[in-house]
Amino acid sequence: MSDALTRLLRCAPAPAERVVDEFRERAADVADRTAVDDFRAQWLTLAGLGVLRRAGAGPDGPGPVTRGLAAIEGIGLAGVDPGLCYALTSQLFGMQHPLHTALSAREQDITGALEEGRTLLCHALTERSGGSDPLSMASRVERDQDDYVLTGAKAFVTAAPVADLAIVFARTAPGRTPFALTAFLVPLDAPGVSRGETFDKTALPTAPMGELLFDGARLPATAVIGREGSGLGIMSATTAWERALILGYALGPMRLLLERTARWAREREHFGRRMGASHQVAARVSDMAMALHRSRIQLYTLAAALDAGTTARQLAAEAALTKISVSEDYVRMTEHATALAGVRAFVPDTGLTADPLSPLAALTYAGPNDLLRVGVARQLGLPVEN
Repeated sequence: MSDALTRLLRCAPAPAERVVDEFRERAADVADRTAVDDFRAQWLTLAGLGVLRRAGAGPDGPGPVTRGLAAIEGIGLAGVDPGLCYALTSQLFGMQHPLHTALSAREQDITGALEEGRTLLCHALTERSGGSDPLSMASRVERDQDDYVLTGAKAFVTAAPVADLAIVFARTAPGRTPFALTAFLVPLDAPGVSRGETFDKTALPTAPMGELLFDGARLPATAVIGREGSGLGIMSATTAWERALILGYALGPMRLLLERTARWAREREHFGRRMGASHQVAARVSDMAMALHRSRIQLYTLAAALDAGTTARQLAAEAALTKISVSEDYVRMTEHATALAGVRAFVPDTGLTADPLSPLAALTYAGPNDLLRVGVARQLGLPVEN
């Protein structure tokens, strides 16, 4: 890639770019060597590089949110599997950051084990009957003296087959009131807890996904995250964080996709000339660069706002718009790359093999884009309901 285009794409703050370069270099030493390891072994190795640390990068470095985003982008640029990048991003921004105060204030602080990769979390909200409407959930908890008894099932949970702890949302009151749900931190080796079906996926297949079953699992009062009845508020916070930054996992793969497509267009001989001499080809490659440039600016802008103390809930509209924009740009980039690669996009090991399904799946993360558009329209004053 040309120096000019490289400079153009380095649109994040300079301290963040240094972190991207640092983690790209550090992860390059382990990406190929650990590619054959199982998921937990790879997770532990990457956590050992500091990817899951919530600390900033020193007095001259970026804040903790920006540093985390840059670290994720860096390991993606090193070629770390996108499914693993996604799972790391989900834990860091969907759980560790929004729940840091609640998790660190517990009798047994687990934040150190999370950052070191020794403990793995999963976020158990969705059920087979639905996920975008949390107040329709059937999982319930009943009080038994000082304890809670959890019954129900959660489905399509990222990392469920390999996680140690789950953040589980369950009904503690009837009806569709804002205080009907409560969040619990549940050890997955507790009596009454079991792992159900493991789901084979066509998108990001290396990120495990499964089902969690709760058959009268007894939980102490200390398992409550926040307070009883605050589950919907906690879910709103974790979802806002996830919408804001979950697509950070895609920045590395998007950059690699652009690099290989631009190289192909420069070198491929086509109708007696380089393929990149075609105005149509040049336009597609330029559109790919524009999509990546736009995505980086949006994500790093949100990270800077969170570092500055703006709450994720205050950024709900910006987070939704960013998630919509980056996910759809990822799809468009993949379409351009596939069109330019031709048949090689659909043949393994050509160096141009495409993965159209993983970008398409990003349209559904943290709420499908169509539903997010409804939420944005509502904030603009339109009388639209879900």
